[in-house]
Amino acid sequence: MRRRAEAADAHYAEILGFVRRRVDSVADAEDVTQDVFAAVAESLARSAGSAPPTLGWLYTVARRRIVDRLRRPGPETVSFDVAGEPEALDRDYGTLVARTLQRGLASMPEAQRRVVSLRLLEGRSFAEIADRLDATEDACRMRFLRGLRRLRRTFEEEGLAP
Repeated sequence: MRRRAEAADAHYAEILGFVRRRVDSVADAEDVTQDVFAAVAESLARSAGSAPPTLGWLYTVARRRIVDRLRRPGPETVSFDVAGEPEALDRDYGTLVARTLQRGLASMPEAQRRVVSLRLLEGRSFAEIADRLDATEDACRMRFLRGLRRLRRTFEEEGLAP
């Protein structure tokens, strides 16, 4: 058990950096990262004979905790409303990134935009998205990949490396 916990702890700084790039403050990043590793500890306690969590699993838990935090109402909530302005972002870089994301999302066909929003901003699985949109998982994956390519081009046009 101790060895598995040490394996998870080895990724703490990497997960903290991942979360920090996606939330508004260091304190929020630390809170989210703490939630991630609390989930790891809980999972390790429940499954004594299993292998240590993989880095991919840690990223998945981190993404879900970020989405949970963004869904909570509060003054630091960030909204990516395609029609409006971001509600709370850093003034320079954050605002430029948010506007570029809005522009990229707005340039997509509706079907692509919905898949990209559900996957990136809500953290939904392709199975959930397919069910919600009455489409196949393969179609949703294709829309997602095409949407990401479109977003990449939009960010590159602004001189921002995704």
